[in-house]
Amino acid sequence: MVPILQLFFTNQYNLSTFKKDSIAGITVGVILIPQAIAYALLMGVPPIYGLYSCLLPLVLYAFFGTSRQLSIGPVAVTAILVMSGVSQIADPFTDRFVELAIITSLLTGVLQIVMSVLRMGFLVNLIAQPVISGFISAAAILIIISQLEEGFGLDVPNLRHAYEILGYVIQNIAHSNLITLLICLFSILAIVLLKRWRSSFPGALSILVVTTLVTYVFKLHDKGVAIIGDVPSGLPSFDIPSIDYDTIVALLPAVLTITFIGYVGSMGIAKSMEMKNRDHVLKPNQELFALGIAKVVGSLFQAVPSSGSYSRTAINDEAGAKTTISSLVTSSIVFLSLLFLTSLFYYIPKAVLSAIILVSVFGLINFNGAKHLFKLKRRDFIVMMITFLGTLILGVERGIFIGVLLSFLFLQYYSSRPHIAELVNIPETLYYRNIDRFPNAIQSKKYLIIRFDNQLYFGNASYFKDTVQQYLSKRTELPKFLILDNTNMHDIDSTGLHVLEDIYEYLTNVHIQLLIVGTIGPVRDFLKRSGFTDKLGIDHYFLTIADAVGYAENKITHEVKHEAAVQFNQKRRSFLD
Repeated sequence: MVPILQLFFTNQYNLSTFKKDSIAGITVGVILIPQAIAYALLMGVPPIYGLYSCLLPLVLYAFFGTSRQLSIGPVAVTAILVMSGVSQIADPFTDRFVELAIITSLLTGVLQIVMSVLRMGFLVNLIAQPVISGFISAAAILIIISQLEEGFGLDVPNLRHAYEILGYVIQNIAHSNLITLLICLFSILAIVLLKRWRSSFPGALSILVVTTLVTYVFKLHDKGVAIIGDVPSGLPSFDIPSIDYDTIVALLPAVLTITFIGYVGSMGIAKSMEMKNRDHVLKPNQELFALGIAKVVGSLFQAVPSSGSYSRTAINDEAGAKTTISSLVTSSIVFLSLLFLTSLFYYIPKAVLSAIILVSVFGLINFNGAKHLFKLKRRDFIVMMITFLGTLILGVERGIFIGVLLSFLFLQYYSSRPHIAELVNIPETLYYRNIDRFPNAIQSKKYLIIRFDNQLYFGNASYFKDTVQQYLSKRTELPKFLILDNTNMHDIDSTGLHVLEDIYEYLTNVHIQLLIVGTIGPVRDFLKRSGFTDKLGIDHYFLTIADAVGYAENKITHEVKHEAAVQFNQKRRSFLD
Protein backbone atom coordinates (compact mmCIF):
# COMPACT_ATOMS: atom_id res chain seq x y z
CA MET A 1 0.00 0.00 0.00
CA VAL A 2 3.03 2.31 0.53
CA PRO A 3 5.36 1.44 -2.38
CA ILE A 4 8.10 3.89 -1.37
CA LEU A 5 8.78 1.92 1.82
CA GLN A 6 9.74 -1.13 -0.21
CA LEU A 7 12.81 0.74 -1.44
CA PHE A 8 14.18 0.96 2.08
CA PHE A 9 12.99 -2.38 3.43
CA THR A 10 14.60 -4.19 0.50
CA ASN A 11 17.80 -2.06 0.56
CA GLN A 12 17.22 -0.86 -3.01
CA TYR A 13 18.04 2.76 -2.18
CA ASN A 14 21.54 4.19 -1.81
CA LEU A 15 23.43 7.49 -1.84
CA SER A 16 24.05 7.37 -5.59
CA THR A 17 20.32 7.01 -6.31
CA PHE A 18 19.55 9.84 -3.88
CA LYS A 19 21.93 12.17 -5.74
CA LYS A 20 20.18 11.40 -9.05
CA ASP A 21 16.76 11.94 -7.48
CA SER A 22 17.90 15.20 -5.90
CA ILE A 23 19.20 16.63 -9.17
CA ALA A 24 16.00 15.63 -10.96
CA GLY A 25 13.81 16.98 -8.16
CA ILE A 26 15.55 20.36 -8.14
CA THR A 27 15.36 20.57 -11.94
CA VAL A 28 11.63 19.87 -11.97
CA GLY A 29 11.11 22.22 -9.02
CA VAL A 30 12.48 25.29 -10.77
CA ILE A 31 10.38 24.44 -13.84
CA LEU A 32 7.26 23.69 -11.80
CA ILE A 33 7.11 27.03 -9.94
CA PRO A 34 6.40 29.27 -12.98
CA GLN A 35 4.10 26.62 -14.48
CA ALA A 36 2.14 26.31 -11.23
CA ILE A 37 1.63 30.08 -11.14
CA ALA A 38 0.61 30.19 -14.81
CA TYR A 39 -1.80 27.25 -14.57
CA ALA A 40 -3.39 28.68 -11.44
CA LEU A 41 -4.27 31.82 -13.38
CA LEU A 42 -5.55 29.67 -16.25
CA MET A 43 -7.71 27.80 -13.75
CA GLY A 44 -9.19 31.05 -12.46
CA VAL A 45 -7.59 31.10 -9.00
CA PRO A 46 -4.80 33.31 -7.53
CA PRO A 47 -1.22 32.09 -8.17
CA ILE A 48 -0.65 30.97 -4.58
CA TYR A 49 -3.13 28.10 -4.98
CA GLY A 50 -1.09 26.67 -7.83
CA LEU A 51 1.90 26.53 -5.49
CA TYR A 52 -0.20 24.97 -2.74
CA SER A 53 -0.99 22.15 -5.19
CA CYS A 54 2.72 21.36 -5.41
CA LEU A 55 3.17 20.62 -1.72
CA LEU A 56 1.18 17.80 -0.13
CA PRO A 57 -0.11 16.28 -3.40
CA LEU A 58 3.49 15.65 -4.52
CA VAL A 59 4.44 14.25 -1.12
CA LEU A 60 1.46 11.92 -0.96
CA TYR A 61 1.91 10.68 -4.51
CA ALA A 62 5.59 10.04 -3.73
CA PHE A 63 4.52 7.71 -0.91
CA PHE A 64 1.58 5.96 -2.56
CA GLY A 65 2.26 6.14 -6.31
CA THR A 66 3.73 3.22 -8.25
CA SER A 67 5.30 5.25 -11.08
CA ARG A 68 8.85 6.23 -10.22
CA GLN A 69 9.08 9.12 -12.68
CA LEU A 70 5.55 10.58 -12.88
CA SER A 71 5.46 14.23 -11.82
CA ILE A 72 2.07 15.51 -10.72
CA GLY A 73 0.86 19.05 -10.13
CA PRO A 74 -1.17 21.70 -11.94
CA VAL A 75 -1.49 20.99 -15.67
CA ALA A 76 -3.12 22.91 -18.51
CA VAL A 77 -5.87 20.40 -19.37
CA THR A 78 -7.01 20.03 -15.75
CA ALA A 79 -6.91 23.80 -15.36
CA ILE A 80 -9.22 24.37 -18.33
CA LEU A 81 -11.57 21.64 -17.07
CA VAL A 82 -11.84 23.35 -13.69
CA MET A 83 -12.30 26.75 -15.30
CA SER A 84 -14.99 25.41 -17.63
CA GLY A 85 -16.91 23.55 -14.93
CA VAL A 86 -16.67 25.93 -11.98
CA SER A 87 -17.12 29.15 -13.99
CA GLN A 88 -20.71 28.09 -14.67
CA ILE A 89 -21.38 28.47 -10.94
CA ALA A 90 -19.09 31.32 -9.83
CA ASP A 91 -16.93 34.04 -11.36
CA PRO A 92 -13.20 33.27 -11.66
CA PHE A 93 -10.82 34.75 -9.08
CA THR A 94 -13.62 35.27 -6.55
CA ASP A 95 -13.54 33.65 -3.11
CA ARG A 96 -16.49 31.45 -4.07
CA PHE A 97 -14.72 30.25 -7.22
CA VAL A 98 -11.60 29.34 -5.24
CA GLU A 99 -13.73 27.49 -2.69
CA LEU A 100 -15.49 25.52 -5.44
CA ALA A 101 -12.19 24.68 -7.16
CA ILE A 102 -10.89 23.21 -3.89
CA ILE A 103 -14.15 21.30 -3.36
CA THR A 104 -13.81 19.96 -6.91
CA SER A 105 -10.38 18.63 -5.99
CA LEU A 106 -11.80 17.01 -2.85
CA LEU A 107 -14.72 15.34 -4.67
CA THR A 108 -12.47 14.15 -7.51
CA GLY A 109 -10.08 12.61 -5.00
CA VAL A 110 -12.88 10.89 -3.10
CA LEU A 111 -14.26 9.43 -6.34
CA GLN A 112 -10.84 8.15 -7.36
CA ILE A 113 -10.30 6.52 -3.96
CA VAL A 114 -13.72 4.85 -4.14
CA MET A 115 -12.92 3.58 -7.63
CA SER A 116 -9.60 2.26 -6.34
CA VAL A 117 -11.23 0.41 -3.44
CA LEU A 118 -13.80 -1.10 -5.81
CA ARG A 119 -10.98 -1.96 -8.25
CA MET A 120 -12.61 0.04 -11.01
CA GLY A 121 -9.47 1.25 -12.73
CA PHE A 122 -10.66 -0.56 -15.86
CA LEU A 123 -13.45 2.01 -16.30
CA VAL A 124 -11.05 4.51 -17.82
CA ASN A 125 -10.83 2.15 -20.79
CA LEU A 126 -14.37 3.24 -21.63
CA ILE A 127 -12.90 6.47 -22.99
CA ALA A 128 -11.46 5.69 -26.42
CA GLN A 129 -8.11 7.18 -27.43
CA PRO A 130 -9.63 9.20 -30.33
CA VAL A 131 -11.96 10.86 -27.81
CA ILE A 132 -8.99 11.80 -25.63
CA SER A 133 -6.99 13.08 -28.62
CA GLY A 134 -9.91 15.13 -29.95
CA PHE A 135 -10.66 16.61 -26.55
CA ILE A 136 -7.05 17.50 -25.73
CA SER A 137 -6.53 19.12 -29.14
CA ALA A 138 -9.67 21.22 -28.70
CA ALA A 139 -8.77 22.03 -25.09
CA ALA A 140 -5.37 23.27 -26.28
CA ILE A 141 -7.06 25.66 -28.72
CA LEU A 142 -9.45 26.85 -26.00
CA ILE A 143 -6.48 27.49 -23.73
CA ILE A 144 -4.65 29.39 -26.48
CA ILE A 145 -7.70 31.60 -27.06
CA SER A 146 -8.06 32.19 -23.32
CA GLN A 147 -4.50 33.54 -23.19
CA LEU A 148 -4.97 36.11 -25.96
CA GLU A 149 -6.22 38.68 -23.46
CA GLU A 150 -3.01 38.64 -21.42
CA GLY A 151 -0.78 38.08 -24.44
CA PHE A 152 -2.10 41.14 -26.30
CA GLY A 153 -2.71 43.26 -23.20
CA LEU A 154 -6.42 43.68 -23.92
CA ASP A 155 -9.28 44.03 -21.48
CA VAL A 156 -11.65 41.36 -22.80
CA PRO A 157 -15.17 41.41 -21.29
CA ASN A 158 -16.54 38.32 -19.60
CA LEU A 159 -17.52 36.31 -22.68
CA ARG A 160 -18.58 32.70 -22.24
CA HIS A 161 -17.64 31.16 -25.60
CA ALA A 162 -14.17 30.88 -27.10
CA TYR A 163 -15.28 32.09 -30.53
CA GLU A 164 -16.70 35.25 -28.92
CA ILE A 165 -13.34 35.93 -27.22
CA LEU A 166 -11.48 35.30 -30.48
CA GLY A 167 -13.84 37.64 -32.36
CA TYR A 168 -13.39 40.38 -29.76
CA VAL A 169 -9.59 40.10 -29.87
CA ILE A 170 -9.54 40.29 -33.68
CA GLN A 171 -11.82 43.33 -33.68
CA ASN A 172 -9.80 45.14 -31.02
CA ILE A 173 -6.27 44.01 -31.91
CA ALA A 174 -5.35 47.61 -32.78
CA HIS A 175 -5.81 48.51 -29.11
CA SER A 176 -3.24 45.95 -27.91
CA ASN A 177 -0.54 47.01 -25.49
CA LEU A 178 2.60 46.86 -27.62
CA ILE A 179 4.97 46.28 -24.70
CA THR A 180 2.83 43.43 -23.39
CA LEU A 181 2.72 41.85 -26.84
CA LEU A 182 6.49 42.14 -27.24
CA ILE A 183 7.07 40.52 -23.82
CA CYS A 184 4.79 37.64 -24.78
CA LEU A 185 6.37 37.09 -28.21
CA PHE A 186 9.92 37.39 -26.86
CA SER A 187 9.12 34.93 -24.06
CA ILE A 188 7.63 32.38 -26.47
CA LEU A 189 10.63 32.58 -28.80
CA ALA A 190 13.17 32.42 -25.99
CA ILE A 191 11.50 29.50 -24.21
CA VAL A 192 11.25 27.50 -27.45
CA LEU A 193 14.90 28.14 -28.34
CA LEU A 194 16.12 27.28 -24.85
CA LYS A 195 14.00 24.12 -24.84
CA ARG A 196 15.52 23.02 -28.14
CA TRP A 197 18.99 23.75 -26.83
CA ARG A 198 18.51 21.68 -23.69
CA SER A 199 15.11 20.35 -22.59
CA SER A 200 16.13 20.04 -18.94
CA PHE A 201 17.28 23.69 -18.78
CA PRO A 202 14.77 25.82 -16.78
CA GLY A 203 14.05 28.10 -19.72
CA ALA A 204 10.64 29.20 -18.46
CA LEU A 205 12.05 30.16 -15.07
CA SER A 206 15.00 32.01 -16.65
CA ILE A 207 12.75 34.05 -18.94
CA LEU A 208 10.37 34.72 -16.06
CA VAL A 209 13.25 36.11 -13.99
CA VAL A 210 14.52 38.27 -16.87
CA THR A 211 11.13 39.74 -17.77
CA THR A 212 10.31 40.34 -14.12
CA LEU A 213 13.56 42.27 -13.62
CA VAL A 214 12.93 44.28 -16.79
CA THR A 215 9.40 45.08 -15.63
CA TYR A 216 10.67 46.20 -12.23
CA VAL A 217 13.62 48.26 -13.48
CA PHE A 218 11.73 50.06 -16.25
CA LYS A 219 8.45 50.22 -14.30
CA LEU A 220 6.55 48.64 -17.18
CA HIS A 221 3.52 48.09 -14.92
CA ASP A 222 2.99 51.86 -15.09
CA LYS A 223 2.85 51.55 -18.90
CA GLY A 224 -0.04 49.13 -18.99
CA VAL A 225 1.79 45.82 -18.50
CA ALA A 226 -0.31 43.63 -16.21
CA ILE A 227 1.58 42.04 -13.31
CA ILE A 228 0.67 39.43 -10.70
CA GLY A 229 0.82 41.74 -7.69
CA ASP A 230 0.82 40.56 -4.11
CA VAL A 231 1.31 36.85 -3.50
CA PRO A 232 0.91 35.91 0.16
CA SER A 233 3.84 34.11 1.76
CA GLY A 234 3.69 31.17 4.12
CA LEU A 235 2.24 27.71 4.06
CA PRO A 236 -1.42 26.78 3.49
CA SER A 237 -3.64 26.38 6.52
CA PHE A 238 -5.83 23.40 7.29
CA ASP A 239 -9.45 23.97 6.30
CA ILE A 240 -12.34 21.56 5.73
CA PRO A 241 -14.44 22.84 2.80
CA SER A 242 -18.14 23.31 3.44
CA ILE A 243 -20.07 21.06 1.07
CA ASP A 244 -23.81 20.69 0.53
CA TYR A 245 -25.89 18.52 -1.76
CA ASP A 246 -26.61 21.27 -4.30
CA THR A 247 -22.89 22.03 -4.64
CA ILE A 248 -22.09 18.37 -5.28
CA VAL A 249 -24.78 18.12 -7.97
CA ALA A 250 -23.59 21.35 -9.63
CA LEU A 251 -19.95 20.23 -9.67
CA LEU A 252 -20.61 16.60 -10.62
CA PRO A 253 -20.07 16.99 -14.42
CA ALA A 254 -16.70 18.70 -13.84
CA VAL A 255 -15.73 16.14 -11.18
CA LEU A 256 -16.49 13.18 -13.44
CA THR A 257 -14.62 14.74 -16.35
CA ILE A 258 -11.53 15.61 -14.29
CA THR A 259 -11.57 12.16 -12.66
CA PHE A 260 -11.48 10.24 -15.91
CA ILE A 261 -9.45 12.59 -18.08
CA GLY A 262 -6.91 13.19 -15.32
CA TYR A 263 -6.49 9.49 -14.62
CA VAL A 264 -6.29 8.50 -18.28
CA GLY A 265 -3.68 11.18 -18.91
CA SER A 266 -1.65 10.31 -15.83
CA MET A 267 -1.71 6.59 -16.60
CA GLY A 268 -0.70 7.21 -20.21
CA ILE A 269 2.33 9.20 -19.08
CA ALA A 270 3.19 6.68 -16.36
CA LYS A 271 2.95 3.75 -18.79
CA SER A 272 5.32 5.45 -21.21
CA MET A 273 7.86 5.77 -18.37
CA GLU A 274 7.29 2.15 -17.33
CA MET A 275 7.98 0.91 -20.86
CA LYS A 276 11.04 3.11 -21.25
CA ASN A 277 12.78 2.34 -17.95
CA ARG A 278 11.47 -1.16 -17.15
CA ASP A 279 12.50 -0.77 -13.50
CA HIS A 280 9.03 -0.86 -11.95
CA VAL A 281 5.52 -2.17 -12.55
CA LEU A 282 2.46 0.08 -12.55
CA LYS A 283 -0.59 -0.91 -10.55
CA PRO A 284 -3.63 0.91 -11.98
CA ASN A 285 -5.84 0.68 -8.89
CA GLN A 286 -2.96 1.78 -6.66
CA GLU A 287 -2.41 4.72 -9.01
CA LEU A 288 -6.07 5.65 -8.61
CA PHE A 289 -5.63 5.60 -4.84
CA ALA A 290 -2.41 7.65 -4.98
CA LEU A 291 -3.92 10.32 -7.21
CA GLY A 292 -7.08 10.33 -5.10
CA ILE A 293 -5.43 10.63 -1.69
CA ALA A 294 -3.17 13.38 -3.08
CA LYS A 295 -6.25 15.40 -4.04
CA VAL A 296 -8.25 14.71 -0.89
CA VAL A 297 -5.54 15.61 1.62
CA GLY A 298 -4.28 18.40 -0.63
CA SER A 299 -7.73 19.98 -0.75
CA LEU A 300 -7.77 20.13 3.06
CA PHE A 301 -4.72 22.38 2.69
CA GLN A 302 -6.19 24.58 -0.07
CA ALA A 303 -4.79 22.69 -3.06
CA VAL A 304 -6.66 22.80 -6.37
CA PRO A 305 -6.83 19.72 -8.67
CA SER A 306 -3.55 18.26 -9.92
CA SER A 307 -2.67 15.57 -12.47
CA GLY A 308 0.32 14.01 -14.17
CA SER A 309 2.34 16.34 -16.40
CA TYR A 310 3.95 14.92 -19.52
CA SER A 311 6.54 17.68 -19.92
CA ARG A 312 7.66 17.67 -16.28
CA THR A 313 7.65 13.86 -16.16
CA ALA A 314 9.87 13.75 -19.25
CA ILE A 315 12.23 16.29 -17.71
CA ASN A 316 12.20 14.38 -14.42
CA ASP A 317 13.20 11.23 -16.28
CA GLU A 318 15.84 12.92 -18.44
CA ALA A 319 17.35 14.56 -15.33
CA GLY A 320 17.93 11.09 -13.88
CA ALA A 321 15.03 10.45 -11.49
CA LYS A 322 15.03 6.84 -10.28
CA THR A 323 12.32 6.90 -7.57
CA THR A 324 9.54 9.09 -6.24
CA ILE A 325 12.03 10.64 -3.83
CA SER A 326 12.57 13.18 -6.64
CA SER A 327 8.99 14.40 -6.08
CA LEU A 328 9.77 14.94 -2.40
CA VAL A 329 12.75 17.08 -3.43
CA THR A 330 10.54 19.02 -5.87
CA SER A 331 7.99 19.63 -3.13
CA SER A 332 10.73 20.92 -0.82
CA ILE A 333 11.76 23.50 -3.48
CA VAL A 334 8.17 24.77 -3.59
CA PHE A 335 8.09 24.71 0.24
CA LEU A 336 11.12 27.01 0.43
CA SER A 337 9.68 29.29 -2.25
CA LEU A 338 6.46 29.74 -0.29
CA LEU A 339 8.40 30.67 2.81
CA PHE A 340 11.00 33.01 1.35
CA LEU A 341 10.42 33.91 -2.30
CA THR A 342 6.78 34.97 -2.80
CA SER A 343 7.64 38.65 -2.42
CA LEU A 344 9.74 38.32 -5.58
CA PHE A 345 6.66 37.28 -7.58
CA TYR A 346 5.05 40.75 -7.38
CA TYR A 347 6.42 42.11 -10.68
CA ILE A 348 5.98 38.97 -12.77
CA PRO A 349 4.24 40.13 -15.97
CA LYS A 350 1.15 38.09 -16.81
CA ALA A 351 2.27 38.10 -20.45
CA VAL A 352 5.22 35.82 -19.65
CA LEU A 353 2.90 33.43 -17.83
CA SER A 354 0.69 33.39 -20.93
CA ALA A 355 3.78 32.60 -22.99
CA ILE A 356 4.63 29.68 -20.69
CA ILE A 357 1.11 28.30 -21.12
CA LEU A 358 1.10 28.83 -24.90
CA VAL A 359 4.39 27.00 -25.36
CA SER A 360 3.18 24.14 -23.16
CA VAL A 361 -0.18 23.57 -24.88
CA PHE A 362 0.64 24.16 -28.54
CA GLY A 363 2.20 20.71 -28.75
CA LEU A 364 -1.04 19.18 -27.47
CA ILE A 365 -2.77 19.86 -30.81
CA ASN A 366 -2.47 16.45 -32.42
CA PHE A 367 -2.21 17.13 -36.16
CA ASN A 368 -0.23 13.97 -36.87
CA GLY A 369 -2.66 11.86 -34.84
CA ALA A 370 -5.57 13.08 -36.96
CA LYS A 371 -3.71 12.31 -40.20
CA HIS A 372 -2.73 8.89 -38.91
CA LEU A 373 -6.31 7.99 -37.93
CA PHE A 374 -7.64 9.20 -41.30
CA LYS A 375 -5.35 6.72 -43.05
CA LEU A 376 -5.68 3.97 -40.46
CA LYS A 377 -9.33 3.92 -39.32
CA ARG A 378 -11.85 6.41 -40.65
CA ARG A 379 -14.40 5.86 -37.93
CA ASP A 380 -11.81 6.68 -35.25
CA PHE A 381 -10.95 9.83 -37.22
CA ILE A 382 -14.64 10.79 -37.26
CA VAL A 383 -14.90 10.25 -33.49
CA MET A 384 -11.81 12.38 -32.91
CA MET A 385 -13.01 15.24 -35.14
CA ILE A 386 -16.55 15.31 -33.73
CA THR A 387 -15.13 15.32 -30.19
CA PHE A 388 -12.78 18.10 -31.26
CA LEU A 389 -15.55 20.23 -32.78
CA GLY A 390 -18.00 19.44 -29.99
CA THR A 391 -15.49 20.55 -27.36
CA LEU A 392 -14.71 23.75 -29.25
CA ILE A 393 -18.33 24.70 -29.88
CA LEU A 394 -20.28 23.25 -26.95
CA GLY A 395 -17.67 23.12 -24.17
CA VAL A 396 -15.40 20.51 -22.63
CA GLU A 397 -17.91 18.36 -20.74
CA ARG A 398 -20.38 18.19 -23.61
CA GLY A 399 -17.60 17.59 -26.11
CA ILE A 400 -16.27 14.61 -24.17
CA PHE A 401 -19.80 13.25 -23.65
CA ILE A 402 -20.50 13.47 -27.38
CA GLY A 403 -17.22 11.72 -28.18
CA VAL A 404 -17.82 8.90 -25.70
CA LEU A 405 -21.40 8.45 -26.89
CA LEU A 406 -20.34 8.39 -30.54
CA SER A 407 -17.55 5.87 -29.90
CA PHE A 408 -20.06 3.59 -28.16
CA LEU A 409 -22.53 3.97 -31.02
CA PHE A 410 -19.83 2.94 -33.49
CA LEU A 411 -18.85 0.06 -31.22
CA GLN A 412 -22.45 -1.13 -30.97
CA TYR A 413 -23.03 -0.74 -34.70
CA TYR A 414 -20.01 -2.83 -35.71
CA SER A 415 -20.62 -5.31 -32.91
CA SER A 416 -24.18 -5.78 -34.20
CA ARG A 417 -22.83 -6.45 -37.70
CA PRO A 418 -19.72 -8.58 -37.04
CA HIS A 419 -17.48 -10.13 -39.66
CA ILE A 420 -18.87 -13.41 -40.99
CA ALA A 421 -16.97 -15.35 -43.62
CA GLU A 422 -17.56 -18.38 -45.83
CA LEU A 423 -14.47 -20.58 -45.64
CA VAL A 424 -13.13 -22.69 -48.48
CA ASN A 425 -10.27 -25.15 -48.77
CA ILE A 426 -6.92 -23.96 -50.11
CA PRO A 427 -5.89 -26.66 -52.63
CA GLU A 428 -3.45 -29.34 -51.45
CA THR A 429 -3.66 -28.16 -47.84
CA LEU A 430 -5.83 -28.70 -44.76
CA TYR A 431 -6.33 -24.93 -44.38
CA TYR A 432 -9.68 -23.18 -44.83
CA ARG A 433 -9.82 -19.45 -45.49
CA ASN A 434 -12.24 -16.68 -46.47
CA ILE A 435 -13.54 -17.20 -50.01
CA ASP A 436 -13.41 -13.43 -50.65
CA ARG A 437 -9.65 -13.49 -50.13
CA PHE A 438 -9.06 -16.81 -51.92
CA PRO A 439 -11.64 -16.87 -54.76
CA ASN A 440 -9.77 -19.68 -56.57
CA ALA A 441 -9.95 -22.03 -53.59
CA ILE A 442 -12.20 -25.09 -53.65
CA GLN A 443 -15.88 -24.61 -52.73
CA SER A 444 -17.69 -27.86 -51.98
CA LYS A 445 -21.29 -28.46 -53.00
CA LYS A 446 -21.69 -30.93 -50.16
CA TYR A 447 -21.02 -28.55 -47.28
CA LEU A 448 -20.97 -24.84 -46.40
CA ILE A 449 -18.42 -23.59 -43.85
CA ILE A 450 -19.19 -20.34 -42.00
CA ARG A 451 -16.95 -18.61 -39.47
CA PHE A 452 -18.49 -16.12 -37.02
CA ASP A 453 -15.95 -13.60 -35.68
CA ASN A 454 -17.55 -12.23 -32.53
CA GLN A 455 -19.52 -13.12 -29.46
CA LEU A 456 -23.07 -14.21 -30.23
CA TYR A 457 -25.37 -12.00 -28.16
CA PHE A 458 -28.63 -10.09 -28.32
CA GLY A 459 -27.07 -7.26 -30.36
CA ASN A 460 -26.02 -9.40 -33.34
CA ALA A 461 -28.04 -12.62 -33.05
CA SER A 462 -30.61 -11.64 -35.68
CA TYR A 463 -27.85 -10.51 -38.06
CA PHE A 464 -26.15 -13.88 -37.62
CA LYS A 465 -29.35 -15.75 -38.40
CA ASP A 466 -30.10 -13.61 -41.47
CA THR A 467 -26.55 -14.00 -42.79
CA VAL A 468 -26.62 -17.79 -42.47
CA GLN A 469 -29.88 -17.90 -44.44
CA GLN A 470 -28.43 -15.56 -47.09
CA TYR A 471 -25.41 -17.83 -47.59
CA LEU A 472 -27.72 -20.80 -48.05
CA SER A 473 -30.01 -18.92 -50.43
CA LYS A 474 -27.04 -18.19 -52.73
CA ARG A 475 -26.49 -21.90 -53.35
CA THR A 476 -28.22 -23.28 -56.41
CA GLU A 477 -28.28 -26.61 -54.61
CA LEU A 478 -28.54 -26.78 -50.83
CA PRO A 479 -25.53 -28.40 -49.13
CA LYS A 480 -25.91 -31.47 -46.94
CA PHE A 481 -23.93 -29.96 -44.07
CA LEU A 482 -23.48 -26.52 -42.50
CA ILE A 483 -20.14 -26.40 -40.65
CA LEU A 484 -20.10 -23.56 -38.12
CA ASP A 485 -16.58 -22.53 -37.13
CA ASN A 486 -16.87 -21.23 -33.56
CA THR A 487 -13.15 -20.61 -33.06
CA ASN A 488 -13.68 -16.83 -32.75
CA MET A 489 -16.99 -16.98 -30.89
CA HIS A 490 -15.74 -16.08 -27.41
CA ASP A 491 -19.13 -15.77 -25.67
CA ILE A 492 -22.82 -16.45 -26.13
CA ASP A 493 -25.89 -15.26 -24.22
CA SER A 494 -29.44 -16.56 -23.95
CA THR A 495 -30.59 -14.60 -27.01
CA GLY A 496 -27.70 -16.04 -29.02
CA LEU A 497 -28.64 -19.53 -27.83
CA HIS A 498 -32.25 -18.95 -28.91
CA VAL A 499 -31.11 -17.96 -32.43
CA LEU A 500 -28.71 -20.93 -32.58
CA GLU A 501 -31.62 -23.21 -31.76
CA ASP A 502 -33.72 -21.49 -34.46
CA ILE A 503 -30.96 -22.09 -37.02
CA TYR A 504 -30.73 -25.73 -35.97
CA GLU A 505 -34.48 -26.18 -36.41
CA TYR A 506 -34.41 -24.41 -39.76
CA LEU A 507 -31.54 -26.59 -41.01
CA THR A 508 -33.26 -29.73 -39.79
CA ASN A 509 -36.41 -28.82 -41.72
CA VAL A 510 -34.45 -28.45 -44.97
CA HIS A 511 -32.45 -31.64 -44.26
CA ILE A 512 -29.10 -29.97 -43.54
CA GLN A 513 -26.96 -31.28 -40.70
CA LEU A 514 -25.33 -28.72 -38.39
CA LEU A 515 -21.70 -29.44 -37.46
CA ILE A 516 -19.93 -27.26 -34.91
CA VAL A 517 -16.15 -26.78 -34.87
CA GLY A 518 -13.60 -25.31 -32.45
CA THR A 519 -15.97 -24.16 -29.71
CA ILE A 520 -13.95 -22.62 -26.86
CA GLY A 521 -14.34 -23.64 -23.21
CA PRO A 522 -16.76 -21.01 -21.83
CA VAL A 523 -19.09 -21.41 -24.82
CA ARG A 524 -18.90 -25.24 -24.53
CA ASP A 525 -19.90 -24.94 -20.87
CA PHE A 526 -22.83 -22.72 -21.74
CA LEU A 527 -24.08 -25.00 -24.52
CA LYS A 528 -23.79 -28.01 -22.20
CA ARG A 529 -25.76 -26.30 -19.41
CA SER A 530 -28.44 -25.23 -21.90
CA GLY A 531 -28.93 -28.78 -23.21
CA PHE A 532 -28.01 -27.78 -26.76
CA THR A 533 -24.94 -30.04 -26.76
CA ASP A 534 -27.06 -33.12 -26.10
CA LYS A 535 -29.76 -31.92 -28.45
CA LEU A 536 -27.35 -31.62 -31.38
CA GLY A 537 -25.47 -34.78 -30.44
CA ILE A 538 -21.87 -35.30 -29.41
CA ASP A 539 -20.95 -36.69 -32.84
CA HIS A 540 -21.72 -33.30 -34.40
CA TYR A 541 -18.92 -31.48 -32.52
CA PHE A 542 -15.36 -31.37 -33.87
CA LEU A 543 -12.01 -29.91 -32.88
CA THR A 544 -10.98 -28.81 -36.39
CA ILE A 545 -12.60 -27.97 -39.69
CA ALA A 546 -10.66 -30.82 -41.30
CA ASP A 547 -12.29 -33.28 -38.89
CA ALA A 548 -15.75 -31.89 -39.70
CA VAL A 549 -15.06 -32.03 -43.44
CA GLY A 550 -13.86 -35.62 -43.08
CA TYR A 551 -17.17 -36.47 -41.42
CA ALA A 552 -19.18 -34.61 -44.08
CA GLU A 553 -17.41 -36.31 -46.98
CA ASN A 554 -16.67 -39.76 -45.66
CA LYS A 555 -18.56 -40.07 -42.34
CA ILE A 556 -15.23 -40.35 -40.50
CA THR A 557 -15.79 -40.31 -36.73
CA HIS A 558 -13.46 -40.42 -33.76
CA GLU A 559 -14.94 -40.72 -30.28
CA VAL A 560 -11.93 -39.17 -28.51
CA LYS A 561 -12.05 -36.13 -30.73
CA HIS A 562 -15.79 -35.73 -30.25
CA GLU A 563 -15.43 -35.94 -26.47
CA ALA A 564 -12.66 -33.34 -26.47
CA ALA A 565 -14.80 -31.04 -28.63
CA VAL A 566 -17.61 -31.03 -26.03
CA GLN A 567 -15.46 -31.13 -22.87
CA PHE A 568 -17.46 -29.57 -20.05
CA ASN A 569 -16.01 -27.72 -17.05
CA GLN A 570 -17.85 -28.90 -13.94
CA LYS A 571 -15.95 -26.64 -11.56
CA ARG A 572 -17.81 -23.94 -9.69
CA ARG A 573 -18.53 -21.01 -12.02
CA SER A 574 -18.74 -17.32 -11.17
CA PHE A 575 -22.04 -15.82 -10.03
CA LEU A 576 -22.59 -13.84 -13.25
CA ASP A 577 -21.95 -16.91 -15.41
